[in-house]
Amino acid sequence: MGDLRSHRWYGVDDLRSFGHRSRTLQMGFDREDFAGKPVVAVVNTWSDINPCHTHLRDRAESVKRGVWQAGGFPLEIPAISLSEPFMKPSTMLYRNLLAMETEELLRSYPFDGAVLLGGCDKTTPALIMGAVSCGLPFVYVPAGPMLRASYRGGVLGSGSDVWKYWAELRAGRLTQEEWDEMESRIASSPGHCMTMGTASTMTAAAEALGVSLPGASSIPAADSAHPRMAVESGRRIVELIRSDGVELSAEHFENAITVVLALGGSTNAVIHLIAMAGRAGVPLSLARFDELSRSVPVLANLRPSGAYLMQDFFEAGGLRGLMSRLPLHDVPTVSGSSLAENLRGASVYDDDVIRRVENPLLAEGGLAILRGSLAPDGAVIKHSAASASLLSHVGPAVVFEDYDDMNARIDDPDLDVTPDSVLVLRHAGPLGGPGMPEWGMLPIPKKLLRAGVSDMVRISDARMSGTSYGTCVLHVAPESFVGGPLALVRSGDMIALDVSGRRLDLLVDDAELDARRSSWTRRPRPAMRGYERLFFDHVTQANEGCDFDFLHGAGGVPEPAIH
Repeated sequence: MGDLRSHRWYGVDDLRSFGHRSRTLQMGFDREDFAGKPVVAVVNTWSDINPCHTHLRDRAESVKRGVWQAGGFPLEIPAISLSEPFMKPSTMLYRNLLAMETEELLRSYPFDGAVLLGGCDKTTPALIMGAVSCGLPFVYVPAGPMLRASYRGGVLGSGSDVWKYWAELRAGRLTQEEWDEMESRIASSPGHCMTMGTASTMTAAAEALGVSLPGASSIPAADSAHPRMAVESGRRIVELIRSDGVELSAEHFENAITVVLALGGSTNAVIHLIAMAGRAGVPLSLARFDELSRSVPVLANLRPSGAYLMQDFFEAGGLRGLMSRLPLHDVPTVSGSSLAENLRGASVYDDDVIRRVENPLLAEGGLAILRGSLAPDGAVIKHSAASASLLSHVGPAVVFEDYDDMNARIDDPDLDVTPDSVLVLRHAGPLGGPGMPEWGMLPIPKKLLRAGVSDMVRISDARMSGTSYGTCVLHVAPESFVGGPLALVRSGDMIALDVSGRRLDLLVDDAELDARRSSWTRRPRPAMRGYERLFFDHVTQANEGCDFDFLHGAGGVPEPAIH
């Protein structure tokens, strides 16, 4: 098969190909294993410190079985594991590193296509960004959500119930014994968060993009359907290599946005989809998210916006069931069939978990894009998980200069704060964090928690966990570190939030703001080296996807020379 990319390594009669063949034989493979066959990279983000991916060693074997069955030659190759619970200061700092690694792995080795294994939050966009940039056919295998967790006769949702019970502990309404018991129960099987957090949002977005097999993202990690899906993904990539794969279009990305909105998905999807579209050469702006949000209802009754967990969603019909109720573009997918064909026969078995369009959880999509004097380049709010009473609000700012300042003062009994105050955190953006950590769900001050306050307006240039909830305005751009208006806010300034009007304004006159701007100085650049220095020099702002400026755009890199 001289038309295969791998033929340049294996099929040429020269000294270099002799070396490639002899070293493959050295690994115990026969010539019949690889000669003239499509070579498939099984890119695995498994590691001992990534609890979301503990089962991916086994799934890689399942993928390889499928590749062998279809007449391909699978080679498993490791990639950096972005473990959301452990990696500091934020996996977002390293998303672009995994994207770069994926691209370079696929380009520099004799691969004809790839199966990508991941699931933990930033892993999905990073793998897809890298594969799209490389331009080889690929199939994404989502890790799958963990099983629902039981606790004292009820259920626990990862992330969402952590924030809930942490607030109860701080308020003195939960004992340490109860907290410890909940800690031991909340994550009780392999897989990523089983709420509609960033992990489930992004794996669903991948399926909506058409780069995973139909139904793949909804299958719990521990379900027997999951390894079967992995085997089928291995078979499918071999056929996909022979048909040159799927080119992502604007319609693919509009489908992904529509699905994210209908799921009440994570705010992080905004940043990731913009970055992914950029790698495909597809223009995608914040405005398009907001336009679609006004017409797409929230149909998934999933935490943190709703009541159920991902296992319930799977049993109710999963993403195919939900997508069958949405107006989507009929686009090509990696299954070999169009999206409409993939959805043929899809059913919903529980209309409370997956609502009908005429009975939505919310009439419009779960995300809104805000603009105004405080966010000229945009900000994001997940209003499906916010308090309705705070969606139109004017209150005085309580400003925290950075996370350490917030952590030191938030529970000070003398903090000048009321339930009407607007908590503001700055220096938490792409550069200020660095890496835009998930600090956007600022804690409610302890004295207000004890008085029964459960939500406040909170504003930052940070991100927020997709499992979080509350009236949190995020991704304020430009960020405070580069002198965006957030850098000019002072405690006591009045801030107006109007979600229905899509406004976020600092109610300070222009002359005063000009005076503050003229005296503002940027913080010194932190000491850094290596990858972090590269990140600092080249990352774009939140409204542009936080990708590296030199990686934006499709194609343009030649095949490596083989000498």
